[in-house]
Amino acid sequence: MNFEFSDKVKILQRQVQAFLDEYIYPNEQRFYDEIEKNRWSPARIVEELKLKARAAGLWNLFLPDSEHGAGLTNLEYAPLCEMMGCSAMAPEVFNCSAPDTGNMEVLARYGTSEQKERWLKPLLAGEIRSCFAMTEPAVASSDATNIEARIVRDGSHYVINGRKWWTSGAGDPRCKIAIFMGKTDPSAQPHKQQSMILVPMDVPGVKIERMLTVFGYDHAPHGHGEVVFENVRVPISNVLLGEGRGFEIAQGRLGPGRIHHCMRCIGVAERALEAMCKRVQARVAFGKPLAEQGTIRADIAISRMEIEQARLLTLKAAYMMDTVGNKAARTEIAMIKVVAPNVALRVLDRAIQAHGGAGVAQDTVLAAAWASVRTLRIADGPDEVHTESIARHELRKWGKFPAKSATH
Repeated sequence: MNFEFSDKVKILQRQVQAFLDEYIYPNEQRFYDEIEKNRWSPARIVEELKLKARAAGLWNLFLPDSEHGAGLTNLEYAPLCEMMGCSAMAPEVFNCSAPDTGNMEVLARYGTSEQKERWLKPLLAGEIRSCFAMTEPAVASSDATNIEARIVRDGSHYVINGRKWWTSGAGDPRCKIAIFMGKTDPSAQPHKQQSMILVPMDVPGVKIERMLTVFGYDHAPHGHGEVVFENVRVPISNVLLGEGRGFEIAQGRLGPGRIHHCMRCIGVAERALEAMCKRVQARVAFGKPLAEQGTIRADIAISRMEIEQARLLTLKAAYMMDTVGNKAARTEIAMIKVVAPNVALRVLDRAIQAHGGAGVAQDTVLAAAWASVRTLRIADGPDEVHTESIARHELRKWGKFPAKSATH
């Protein structure tokens, strides 16, 4: 595996870093201030910077399809996505934020010409946003076969009923379309019962009942909605790929989505380690800088080692997705989906500890970053689901051999 980045990627790395330094980091406080003044309206600074990013060609970098994106492989996109992860506002500025990235990939891969024209085109332009309605409060959605929402054919329409939550992005007034997962045929085989369908957020029967918080953070104006779909009618042309193919679409969507989260986690961890190193060299306790304390130095060293390990596993997973496909790389994707958020959380926790009271306050990005990353141990499949998959894969490798004795 050759992880040396091409000249094209190195140029993009320099361009993204320059953009972060000139426009993103200096405007982060303005971003938070604008949201604080009007929580459920888009920040003006983000809209202004999106124009600059698009003009600079730093736009839709996540899409491997050169027709719509930058034509980068997963491996090529990895360092760029990591850099964007260093800031809460950066992914959207580059039109590379979840869940829009996953939804755009679904539309690009599985959408009809009509669906692409109506929904993919404005998403690619950053004119609208989207959400993904899959998880349900009444069932354990880590097992997607539990999903109870219904999609019932009625003439030239489907009638949709269900309650979804953690529908991230639903609170944004720019959110115009949801990809909804529900059952079209409860009598079919377990993985053929589900379908995905496009539901405009303004059709009758769609109601956002409440916005959920994450450890007290509402993540406005993006937000995480609990959304009720009551007798919602959409044309049959809104179904994606066909009835019973929801799981097929989900597997195509979640592979890139999961690894993008992991890439951003590495960026979060890098920023936390940087903040930690700067803090401990500037603060004095018990007569010497914190950086001279042995426990602090150990935390810094362990953090660097863990970040490097997580990055290499992320790159390996990306490389395999590019070379042998998402299905063959599913174990590597599962491994990094467990590893990256846990590493980021440990590094964040050490940085918070080094900052003392400031670490848990709003004066740094650390507390909010910890709350966001903690959700990734649950989102897109909880740790337990991925570890079970990894264990099954490992056991299958040795299943035809007798167990070795404990003495060996």
